Amino acid sequence: MLYIVATPIGNLGDISFRALEVLKGVKVIACEDTRRTSILLNHYGIKTPTTSFFQHNRITKAKYLLRLLQEGQDIALVSDAGMPGLLDPGYNIINLAVKNKIAVTVIPGATALINALVISGKPAHKFIFEGFLPPRKGARQNRLKEILKAKYTTVLYESCHRILATLEDIHSLKPDKEIVVIRELTKKFEEAKRGSAASILQELKKQKPRGEFVVVV
Repeated sequence: MLYIVATPIGNLGDISFRALEVLKGVKVIACEDTRRTSILLNHYGIKTPTTSFFQHNRITKAKYLLRLLQEGQDIALVSDAGMPGLLDPGYNIINLAVKNKIAVTVIPGATALINALVISGKPAHKFIFEGFLPPRKGARQNRLKEILKAKYTTVLYESCHRILATLEDIHSLKPDKEIVVIRELTKKFEEAKRGSAASILQELKKQKPRGEFVVVV
């Protein structure tokens, strides 16, 4: 069995009893970053061996993990935080397991996408998940033009290094658009800022942006 295990996105208490049982019981845990995952495992006294599974070794390591699965071993797949398979290389091993008729199941848990959407107070009956915008200004603005015309709520991720540029682009394209910018979900300094891109930009410029951001349009 390949277990797709959601892990906390900040607060280590946000993990289920079932997830802990799976992480203790599998043969190996495939991690996007073994150092990040070790913090969680050490916190709960879990001694299961780990192996790295990230963007640059995903092809060769996926073959190794598939062989273990075909031999009858159980494997847990985790990302740095949240649900594996969303914007991380976990998709590769999940897809490979499905194609090879390996049993796959998911252990649900925290994900920044849904948490931010709910906190935003924006309509959530239909929504679009955009992921990360293109890093280049021209491509980013072109994508934002489409997002700002969409009929449904759009959720996107942004890093602390590009959040100011993204807000400047939103302001230049649609100054009166009300958005929600959420930072550090479930962590000590969690905050949600609501208003125009310009007003939120002014707030964020008071000190260097830190942490991971979710923008809800």
